[in-house]
Amino acid sequence: MQSAWASYNAVILADINTGRILFEDRADEVNYPASLTKLMTLYMVFNALETGWLRLDQELIVSREAAATPPVKLGLPAGSRITVDNAIKSVAVFSANDMAAVLSENLIRGRERDFAAMMTEVAQAIGLRNTNFSNASGLPDDTHTSTAKDMALLAIALRQHYPQYWHYFSIPYFSYNGRSFRNGNGLLHNFPGADGMKTGFTSRSRYSLLSTARNGDRHLVAVVLGAPNRASREATSKQLFDFGFGRTASFTPRSASPAPPAPVHVAAGRAATSSSAPRVTTGVGNAGVQFGAFGTERAAQNQQARVRSSMGIDTYLERHNGLVRVRARMTETDANRVRGECGRKGVECFVFR
Repeated sequence: MQSAWASYNAVILADINTGRILFEDRADEVNYPASLTKLMTLYMVFNALETGWLRLDQELIVSREAAATPPVKLGLPAGSRITVDNAIKSVAVFSANDMAAVLSENLIRGRERDFAAMMTEVAQAIGLRNTNFSNASGLPDDTHTSTAKDMALLAIALRQHYPQYWHYFSIPYFSYNGRSFRNGNGLLHNFPGADGMKTGFTSRSRYSLLSTARNGDRHLVAVVLGAPNRASREATSKQLFDFGFGRTASFTPRSASPAPPAPVHVAAGRAATSSSAPRVTTGVGNAGVQFGAFGTERAAQNQQARVRSSMGIDTYLERHNGLVRVRARMTETDANRVRGECGRKGVECFVFR
């Protein structure tokens, strides 16, 4: 009989620093991400802050549409104002749907659904292959889907691309207009080493938790999707961390299944060096390979160095929609060969023409 903490739709445990997957069970199955979606919204906000599109002290106006967003919400009336900093805190700590809408409207200067389309485009660019966003908050929608692996990759991307904003995810309480809001991530309050990130719940998704924790030099991310209640998602996360930090010898999957897979690497992790990298001529040809898109030039340059070290391929940087793409132009034949090598080495990439 399965213990209560081993009930879920999907789980994954990965090392944030290296991208190494330590355990996964149904991590590629499509699920509803619920409010874990807001991590992508905040990824877009952090990029806007870095590019100067937004400022932390900038005041945003609450629209009628945002004010009418269903709970959970901060509840500010239409026409009121809130700073970007407080809007971020309300989303990261309290999971306020109305503030996610406010941020999205001000980033796209239009409708939330237009922002969701941009979210999906950026998600695909950073390697979230099985994710589609329909809104900025995670409210129920048949087309609003993701996977545990994609959500883990998003957490890694946030850490690697925007470490200067990581502190927002570890705030235990947020006070605003005389009210105090408790972070719904119970691990921040009762698990030593926990330092983020986000909870999620809808009637379709059930209870989900994306959490991160540190122990010495190790920094891990655990994703639990579709748990039956809050206690179960937290207990499962703790069990995953105890396994990842070596406190327990194993993690019991939801149901009888093969032994955990051999460690691999998610897209945002470091690729292993190999002498078998394909030899290609870059700079000419009718196709190419993209090795990710990043919020800062430094992150893109780090990816360039990893690609050069692990695959022997020189790349160039290209700015697009506020992101910095890492690309290499080559023939279509070489591009397809490189794509195959990317899959073997755990380097996220796709062919463009």
